[in-house]
Amino acid sequence: MNHKISIGLIGYGKTGKAVANVLSTDSRFELCWIARRTVSDNAQTHPDTAIPIIGMAQQSFEALFDRQPVDAVVDFSSPEAVHRYGETVRKHRIMLVSAISAYSESDLDYVRSLGRNTRVMCSPNITLGVNFLMTAANLLRKIAPFADVEILEQHFKEKPEVSGTALKIAEKLGVDDDQITSLRLGGIIGEHEVIFGFPHQTVRLVHSSIRREAFGTGAAFALSHLAICDIGFYTFEDLLIHAARDLKGQIPDFSS
Repeated sequence: MNHKISIGLIGYGKTGKAVANVLSTDSRFELCWIARRTVSDNAQTHPDTAIPIIGMAQQSFEALFDRQPVDAVVDFSSPEAVHRYGETVRKHRIMLVSAISAYSESDLDYVRSLGRNTRVMCSPNITLGVNFLMTAANLLRKIAPFADVEILEQHFKEKPEVSGTALKIAEKLGVDDDQITSLRLGGIIGEHEVIFGFPHQTVRLVHSSIRREAFGTGAAFALSHLAICDIGFYTFEDLLIHAARDLKGQIPDFSS
């Protein structure tokens, strides 16, 4: 990476603010603007920087991108947003990292179509740890398809729906959604556990999000690796596999 990647962040809720904190302090990137649906008169910039926060209720993304062009967009907003900025991303070949967990199948088809023209990474959970968990769980499932599998997900009390990450794990492992147990407790940011039951042993793979900044470090990983990929549609797992292949020959042999 020879220059800083300029970024526009879409979405500024609790997670979006944490992501902005990470990206604005990472020397590999330049966070140029933050877009949200509306902006109050007294909240026009990020509190710790001069990064502008732009309300999109009365303007188009086309106009924003023309006025303040960026290399990449990171989306932590809502499923509807991609339909507002998607064609602009396609037209200008702007790299897209999407962390939306509630895309419908038609939304996903549209996001995949953007990968015909630019680099796109889409994942319902963008933390590095949980995607490693999914990759490891998928490997164990293939090695031991006879094992019983249950998925436990825990989130903050106000989260109404089943975790999109848990649903994705179930899909990857080929297990039914009724094998997902959901707990809603206090202010838990997010915890996912995959339990493999064998006749004489149990394997538990667990990931806990301690702070929402974990989503920011995941976005940074995705941006840095997506930037060196060819045009196309990628999942976080694809980027992890690419990163692992790059390490070939660097991992010591402990077998001897």
